[in-house]
This record gives sequence, structure tokens and C-alpha cells, in this order.
Amino acid sequence: MSPSPGTSTDSAATVALAAARVAQQRSRAKESERILAGIGLVILAVACFATLDTATKYSTLGVPILMGVWFRYAFQAVATTLVLLPLRGTALLHTKHPRYQALRGALLLASSIFAFLSLRYMPLAEFTSIVLIAPLVITLLAATTLKEHVSPLRWALVAGGFIGTLVILRPGGSAFSWAIFLPLGLVLSNAWFQVLTSKLAQTENPLTMHFYTGWVGTLIVSLAVPFVWTSLPSWEWWALLCLMGFMGTVGHFMLILAYQRAPASTLTPYLYAQIAFAMLGGWAVFSHVPDRFSLVGMAMIAVCGAAGAWLTVRERRVPIEPAES
Repeated sequence: MSPSPGTSTDSAATVALAAARVAQQRSRAKESERILAGIGLVILAVACFATLDTATKYSTLGVPILMGVWFRYAFQAVATTLVLLPLRGTALLHTKHPRYQALRGALLLASSIFAFLSLRYMPLAEFTSIVLIAPLVITLLAATTLKEHVSPLRWALVAGGFIGTLVILRPGGSAFSWAIFLPLGLVLSNAWFQVLTSKLAQTENPLTMHFYTGWVGTLIVSLAVPFVWTSLPSWEWWALLCLMGFMGTVGHFMLILAYQRAPASTLTPYLYAQIAFAMLGGWAVFSHVPDRFSLVGMAMIAVCGAAGAWLTVRERRVPIEPAES
């Protein structure tokens, strides 16, 4: 007795539904793998940035600051060109906003100079925590200059982050000094850098932006570096400068790869793992351990900053880059 047409149709529909469910499960598994890979790449990127900052702080003991900044940017610019130009060709150079690209590069250069100066006088973990309030400053800039609506929750996060900063700095206490204005200058310049990045990201390729950032910084510092250039006493200092350039370049490439694999809103909170890596670097190289008040301030900044950054990238749909040297 042969099956009826209706029975055959039902069987085919069942098979098709099962196949669709298997395909959906495989798709979800692949998506989960991509997100986990993105998270892993972000954590490796901030580990690179923390290593960069540790090496930067050590370099200020024997290398002129502008010389260190120049080497860090020149290494990144050359390495980026060697990797990206063969892959992208002349399309890498195409930009609709060359002036904004130049301004963006100059803002990041200003951030780097502030970072080098800050690291000369401040402990690593405290410095990293303060500069990671940048997403909260972006909220202020968006509200005051771009006239964007800011929810009460985001205002509360901004307040919490700044209270955490005050706990670390403790105005009037022994930890307070003129050097605290250096990372605050970095935060301000980096916040403007992030705002400009969010605007350019609407029309510009991120690899093109990365290319111009390195070369703008290199060319500007090249005007001043002949006046401060000095011979280094041993090859170890040159190796340290190479390490700085390598970590900065690899860190940025890992960020690009991470944001290609997962949404910025998912990855951004993991940028705050940089505080932990900075504490580890400060302890291992400089034998510095933050006191309990600094730890409380760092925790406040990490929680409020991560939540504020998550809200920012979710609303703007663009990644926030960590403020690093």
C-alpha cells in the first residue's frame, strides 16, 4: 500500500524543518565562535596596550620623550604600510575628508604626548584608570557641543566615573600633584579624537583611517625630533623602542580584527581589562601596588566607564578605541 500524497508532503516538510533547525544551530555556533574570538582579540589587544604603556614608562628614564613618540609612530606607519598597501592597493589612500584625517592624526598624537608625559610621573594602573574615563567625557561632549540627548542613567554613570577619578587623585592629599593634569589632557584630546572617529567612520574605511593616523603623527613629530635626537647608550634601549612600536601596531590590528568579528557593544566593556594588565605591569616592573583608595576608584571607573562605553557604542554603532600611548 503506497503512502498518500499528503503523508509524503508532511514527511518532506518535517525533513526540511529539521534541516533548517540544524543549519540555524550551526549558524548560531559559528556566530558564538566569532564573538568569542572577538572577545579574545580585544583582551589580547589591551594586553598589548598595557605592555606598550609599561615599556613607555620605562623608556622615559633614558629616552627623550619626543624621540620615543617618533619611533613609536614611525614603526606603526611603516609596518601598516608594508602590510596594508599590498592588500588594498591605492584604495587604501582614498579618503573623502583629508583635513579631518589630518586633524584626527594630530589629536591622537597629542594624546600620545600627554601619555608619555603622564607615564613619566604617574603609576601605570592609576594612569590607565584615569584615561579610561574617555567614554564618559564623550558623553559630556555629545551633550554640550553636539546637543545630543543624554539619559539620566548615562549622567549617573558619568558622575560615578568622575567620583572614582577623584578617589584616585584625592585632591588635597599626598597623591595630588600637578602631574594629574597630564592624563586629563590626554582624556580631553582622546575624547575629541573619538568623536571625530565616529563621524569619519560613517564614510571612511577603518584601515584607511589607521594608515593616515600613523603617518600624520610620524610626519608632525619628524619636524621636532632632530632637535632632541640623542645616541642611546646600549642596544637594550633600541630593543625597548622596537617593543613599543610592535605592541602598539599589533594591538591596533587586533582591535580591527576583533571588531570585524563581533559587535562593538559586545566588545567595548572588555577594554577595561587593560586596568588589570596595567596593575600587573606596574607590579612586575616597578614594584608598585595601588592602595585601597585607588583600588576603589579604579573599580568605580571600570564599572561606570564600561557601562557608559557600552551605551555609547550601542547608540552610535561605532567602536570606541582605548586611549593608549
